[in-house]
Amino acid sequence: MTTWTVLSRAECSLCDQLLTELAEELSPAEAAAVRVVDVDSDPELVRKYGHRVPVLLADDDFVCDYRLDRERVRAVAR
Repeated sequence: MTTWTVLSRAECSLCDQLLTELAEELSPAEAAAVRVVDVDSDPELVRKYGHRVPVLLADDDFVCDYRLDRERVRAVAR
């Protein structure tokens, strides 16, 4: 199973939207296992991503940022 990670930050409506849309694309078990990481909790993540959130990673590989790319998610989830 793919390990999904969403890099987020507090009070981020785009982050909330991406998480909701991602849950629609994944199985219930996968959606429940999505890891949400606050970029502001890690100086390295802040340096790397700055204000570029949300960011979706699959097995630590970049999938998309800002808006959910449903086609890429489907391709990875296969």
